[in-house]
Amino acid sequence: MKIDELAAATREALSARRVYTEPYEKNGVTVIGVAAVGGGGGGGQGQDEKGQQGEGGGFGLAARPVGAYVLKDGKVGWVPAVDVNRVLSLVAFVISVLLITRSSVIRARLRAAKAELEALRN
Repeated sequence: MKIDELAAATREALSARRVYTEPYEKNGVTVIGVAAVGGGGGGGQGQDEKGQQGEGGGFGLAARPVGAYVLKDGKVGWVPAVDVNRVLSLVAFVISVLLITRSSVIRARLRAAKAELEALRN
């Protein structure tokens, strides 16, 4: 992919159309979905020992839903999307940290008790 093509693709990929969906209306309620979009890319050009030139690049894009605007009876509300995988990952991380910390505290207390017992024996 040429550098100018990569720049054009990047502009298109990161447009507001990727963040907000087309409004969906049913029974007097309008819903507009919203996503968090991020991306990155890079490119370059060069020349080899034979004098041949080349250029290239690449681009990556990630999007995840964050919620939706709901329009009903002239009022706008926000309904957040719940990412269950993200919540479970956070819970697993917190439990892991808790268990590691707890085992460290128990070992420290055992060492202190052992040292105190040794001091009483002497």
